[in-house]
Amino acid sequence: MVRVLIADDEANLRKVLCTLLEREGHETVAVEDGEAALAAIGKGDVDILITDLRMPGMSGLDLLRAALKIDANLPVIVITAHGSVDTAVSALKDGAFDYITKPFDKDELRIAVRKAISVRRAPAVTLSHPSQAQGRFQMLGQSQRMRDIFAIIEKIAATPSTVLVTGESGTGKELVASALHANSPRKDKPFIKVNCAAIPKDLMESEFFGYEQGAFTGAVSSKPGRFELADGGTLFLDEIAEIPKAMQVKLLRALQEGEFERVGGVRTMHVDVRVIAATNRDLAKEIEAGRFREDLFYRLNVVPVALPSLRERSDDIPLLANAFIEKNNKRLNKAIKGISEAAVQKLVAHAWPGNIRELENVIERTVLFTEHDVIEAADLPESLATQGAPAPAPMPVTTTSPLVRAPIEPGSMKEIVKKATVELERDLIVKALDETAGNVTRAATLLGISRKGLQNKMKEYGLRGGDDEPEAKP
Repeated sequence: MVRVLIADDEANLRKVLCTLLEREGHETVAVEDGEAALAAIGKGDVDILITDLRMPGMSGLDLLRAALKIDANLPVIVITAHGSVDTAVSALKDGAFDYITKPFDKDELRIAVRKAISVRRAPAVTLSHPSQAQGRFQMLGQSQRMRDIFAIIEKIAATPSTVLVTGESGTGKELVASALHANSPRKDKPFIKVNCAAIPKDLMESEFFGYEQGAFTGAVSSKPGRFELADGGTLFLDEIAEIPKAMQVKLLRALQEGEFERVGGVRTMHVDVRVIAATNRDLAKEIEAGRFREDLFYRLNVVPVALPSLRERSDDIPLLANAFIEKNNKRLNKAIKGISEAAVQKLVAHAWPGNIRELENVIERTVLFTEHDVIEAADLPESLATQGAPAPAPMPVTTTSPLVRAPIEPGSMKEIVKKATVELERDLIVKALDETAGNVTRAATLLGISRKGLQNKMKEYGLRGGDDEPEAKP
């Protein structure tokens, strides 16, 4: 039996709705305001909510938003007076399932409720309208780990403090930097992003601080660096661990004093820049190995933000999967309605060494090739089928020696590990080539290996691709 909650300040309408729905075999609960409705929803025994948009105190729209925060999958049907369709459309954008207008037709009500029941009982995790409950700062996430990240962003966005964002590749470090800038007093000033790993070491100083005419061969005119371009705004230094030791001294001075000289120049430049740095490496280990200056680390690590890997926030996988389905429906002109529970469980069981970026690629590929309205477990790539339960504890996954868990039979551990390593390494290379449109140089940088090393691996695994090819194919 389906339990329908009716919220309306008109006693006669509540009675009529209850009578109609009880004749259909449903159990009904009627309340006269939004506060009482929220109390009923909070008990967790409501399957469908029907609410009038115009009520004293808490409006129907306010009730809708609050109800979806309690139960994001609750179908909400709103009732609106004739001529107020615009308000109903706004309710749909906020996550309402459907609306009916007064005076409503009995059959229209029955159909709306039946559709809501089918959605409520469906095994698929259906797409929902984006709402504040799904995340913040253009970032998706409802898990406690992500709520903690949102709270940190909210507290530090308006400050000028330097921030160090850490986390595995593909966890969204650049999104955090963008959120900090967009919600700061500097939001109307430049937001300059620098991928330190993509800059040749001998050009890094001129990229950061600029150069004067004649400073070196080819310097036919003066050029400002990234620090000057970011003056008054935010400078995002991604892959900060890739900066060579000699350059770290000059970066430290620029951070501490807010001043520097262009290459080949003698005039000291002064800037007001907020620096946000990011890395997927353990800087403590880099310091121990002598590759990173301890004083620079402490200067960068004023406010640390540690992003969780996807396997540490597996509760967010259904939400992320649905968002990527919706995104690719638009991009690929598809009409996938959702994803089955079995498919969700397979996604949750995967270790996700590539984190959110890997999940997005998997969903795009699946949306492109599936023949079903709802993604089933069989539609997902075979590489996911080899995964067992999630890793028992978070551990960093590198691109040079990836490992996955597999069933171990007596006497075959070595072969299993070797096979799993080869499969995952090949998969990571293919993903890197996909992300860089087949550009071997950029893919090698993304993987953290040399271009020659990547070419050798591609030859070993029978992959074709190069800087002049659109993509790599097995």
